[in-house]
Amino acid sequence: MQLTRRVFSAIAMTAALALGACGSETDPAGAGQTAYERGSDRGMGSANASLTMVEYASVACGHCASFHEEVWPMINTNYVETGRMRYVFREMITGSPQFAIAGFALAHCVAPERYFDMLDLLFQQQRAIFQAAGQPGGARSQYLAIARSMGMSEAAFDACLNDQDVNAEIVAAHERALAEGIDSTPRFLFNGELLEARRAPGASDYTYFLGSRQVLVDGEPLPGLVDADTFERLIDHLLTQLDGDTSGGNDPANAED
Repeated sequence: MQLTRRVFSAIAMTAALALGACGSETDPAGAGQTAYERGSDRGMGSANASLTMVEYASVACGHCASFHEEVWPMINTNYVETGRMRYVFREMITGSPQFAIAGFALAHCVAPERYFDMLDLLFQQQRAIFQAAGQPGGARSQYLAIARSMGMSEAAFDACLNDQDVNAEIVAAHERALAEGIDSTPRFLFNGELLEARRAPGASDYTYFLGSRQVLVDGEPLPGLVDADTFERLIDHLLTQLDGDTSGGNDPANAED
């Protein structure tokens, strides 16, 4: 498939550039961002929010698509749009690499204010893209239809997929995440602390930890589930702790005992 050859060529050509970009330069938060963001990050919600959620994800990752279908709408409505939480998306090339890079390239090529709209479309159409890939030119047709729905011409679409600067930026973001220890998707940070589901010593069930501390909600370990109810309980708990914390700053790990 032409799209596959083009994207893998882009990976090979930009790998050295991407590795050089990881950790070699500072990328401090800019105006309108929280202390938990980098200048190159794309985010939504108030920069004055006490809680910042960072998601590492891929538009070609099935579990990421499920999260954005089943959990993200609740998060966006209850916390991001209300200004209670800042949300940041960081790109990774997991799942099918050629589809991840092609999708993210389209998100880079629309107007900045349409970036998250494009991500929503790519997650919604992920299954259709995968199914179409079984036919010659099928994946390209799906991506072109998505691009056109966002006002992009076919010429602009082709130019976008061939833009080596865009490809380099996507690969660099992935390599930076790997260098930071993120090796799968979706993964989440809350105020800089990695959320992980693992077993506590002597326990049989997986529960959530932020950093080294187990998340306790009403004194009980929070089950390590990825669903709307669990994430709502988690975020409510962290916001309550942060709003009442006068000694630990905005570090949610300080709230876990």
